[in-house]
Formats: sequence, C-alpha cells, structure tokens
Amino acid sequence: MAEEAQVQKKRTPPDPNSAKYKLNAIAAQAYQDAFDAKARGEKIGWCASNFPVEIPETLGIAVVYPENQAAAIAARGFGEEMCNISEADGYSNDICAYARISLAYAKVHECEGQNVPMPDFVLCCNNICNCMIKWYENLAKELNIPMIMIDIPFNPDYDVPEAEVQYVKGQFWAAIHQLEEITGKKWSDEKYKEVMEYSGRTSRAWLAATACAKYEPSPFNGFDLLNHMAVMVTARGKHEAADAMETLLKEYEQNHAEGKSTYRGEEKYRIMFEGIACWPYLRVTSQGLRNRGINMVTTIYADAFGFVYKDFDDMCAAYCKVPNAINLEYARDKRVKLCKDNHVEGLLVHTNRSCKLWSGFMPEMSRQIGEACGIPVAAFDGDQADPRNFSEAQYDTRVQGLTEIMEARKEA
Repeated sequence: MAEEAQVQKKRTPPDPNSAKYKLNAIAAQAYQDAFDAKARGEKIGWCASNFPVEIPETLGIAVVYPENQAAAIAARGFGEEMCNISEADGYSNDICAYARISLAYAKVHECEGQNVPMPDFVLCCNNICNCMIKWYENLAKELNIPMIMIDIPFNPDYDVPEAEVQYVKGQFWAAIHQLEEITGKKWSDEKYKEVMEYSGRTSRAWLAATACAKYEPSPFNGFDLLNHMAVMVTARGKHEAADAMETLLKEYEQNHAEGKSTYRGEEKYRIMFEGIACWPYLRVTSQGLRNRGINMVTTIYADAFGFVYKDFDDMCAAYCKVPNAINLEYARDKRVKLCKDNHVEGLLVHTNRSCKLWSGFMPEMSRQIGEACGIPVAAFDGDQADPRNFSEAQYDTRVQGLTEIMEARKEA
C-alpha cells in the first residue's frame, strides 16, 4: 500500500493555478511564440537580457534570449559539448561560456538542451558587458543579419545624469525605428502604456516576493528564484507574467502565515549568494547548502530584473542602473541593504570565470560588504555554463568553512 501511495503521489498532476506552473508555462511559451512567429513568416530576433524588453513587446515582435538558452543548455548537460564546437572554430575558452554556446548554436542550428528559431536580427545592449558587443557582432556577421546596438555608459555616480538619459533615449527611439523598418510593425504609444503597466506590476510583485526573505524562516528556498527569474527576463511586459508573479507573492506570504517554506529542512543559517548561478551544477550547489541547513535567501542577480519606472524617460534611466553598469559603491550599498533587510549571516561569492567584469569587482566589494554587515565571506571558483571550470570538492570545502564560521559566531 505504501508503494502504491508513493506512485500515486508521483503521478499527481501539477496545480495549474500555482505560481510554479504558471511561470514554467510562460517560459516555455516564449520559445513557442518565437517558433510560431517564424513559421508565419515574421521576422524574429535574438535579444540581450538587459536590452529593453518593452521595445519588442510593444512592437509585437517575438524575440528569444541567448543567455537564457545557454543557461538551459548548460543546466541540461550540453554546455561542454557546445563550448567544444565554438572552441574548435578558434574561439578562446577564456571568453564567456554563454557566448561560446550561442556562437556554436548559430553554427549548428540545434541542441537537445534547448532549440530556438534562427534570428533575422540581433538586439544588443552593453549595460551587461562589452563582451556582448563582440559576441553579437559575430552573430550578425556569421548569420549575415542586422545588429541593433544600444550603448549605455558606465555610470560613476549614484543618480543617472539627465544627459545620459537623453543619450540613451535617442538610441531607444533609433532602435524602435530600425525595428519598424526591419519587421514592418509599428510602434503604438497606447500599447507601450499597456506594456509599461504590466512590466510595473510584474516587477513590483517580483521584488516584493524576493523581499519575503525578510521573514525568519524564509518562506522559500532561494534557488527557486533562479528558476523563476527566467520570466522576468523574457516576459515581464505581458499580463500573464504580472498575474503569475502576483500569485508567487501571495504564495510566499501564505507560506509565512502558515509557517511553511519551499526550503526543505531546518533553516539554520541564511546567506546571500553573489553572482550568476552555476547552471551545470545547480543541484550540487543547492544540495551542498541544504545539507548544512543553509538557505540562500537573497541574491542581487534575481532582483536585477525588477524594473519599476513611471514613463519612457524613467525607463531609460532604469536600464542605466543594472548591476554591471554602476559603480562599486552603489553596487555595494544595494547588496548591503539586501543583507541587512534579509538578516543574512554569511556571503558566498561565485568567482565566475565567464563573467570577468562582475567577478573583477567582487574581491573588494565582498570585503566591504563583509565589514559593513559583520558577516563572513567565502568564495569558490566556477562558471555559469562551462562545467569544466567547477570543482565539487573545492565548493564543498569553501561552504564547510563558511558554515563553521557562522556556527562559531552563532554559538558565541
């Protein structure tokens, strides 16, 4: 009877009203929408994750995100295979693994890990890093398609200067007009207002959901955020995304009220995880924390895709304030606030070989965060998509060291 009950439990269908079901469906539909648009003869694009999603969404243009695709390919075990293809073509294994996977896909046009339709144009924005520029330039050259580029300067100040807002605004409108020419679709101010409203609802609900980590214990396992954030990248301007994120927020608040959590086990310690996830080793990194009663309750990586703004100019400013486009002091203060708001006891830093800009900041930034919050800091070497750059043994050792320090401090 026990075995029958276990089988029945495994066969229980997912609740279509749950946030997890809705978010998974939205992420899958984003790929299908692009395939369907391509089949109809429409022009579709590949888009950088911090290119303003509101532009293609308002124009009704289907786009897919190579970074999301590369993460999915890596998480499903095909990252090394794709990296080997691009490296055989002469691309250095020192460049971003997302780029190597994407460039390999542009050559072979398929991968069991995640297929996407081939693009008719690419949309690039360098508020992530300058590697994006060369990566997308090569895609455009090798596929013989146009590239639309938006330059967002690094901002040394806390506030975005009006001159920078106007500089970026001009590029946003230039991109809109280029896309109108390429696709034949037309911009609508009314449609933009609708997209802006949905984006705001989605972002506010998402940021409120991640902020539920303020509760002790947290009503969620922080690794849930890494899975749910895909919708924030691909679909935050859709009403389905707003509905799903508001459902997620309600679930987290309900978990808190009922003393429940998606984190399995006793939450002995709470940490901040710094950096992009190691997608090929997501289970290993998650299990290594859970085995020690550690919950990763917050990460700047998740909150980075919550954009709240009041009009087009304010939207331009918002895209100037993503994590890799701001100075060390502002970036530090944002993280310190997350640590203090969410009662963090330790900081675990992913020194990511693929993301040199992000990782280059981290030794000094993490030192300052540790001092400001009075918490221990541990770092491990890894990669967001290339499994060859991660050591399970080293990760386990670093997490064990962090655990021992947190334990000693708690006892004291």
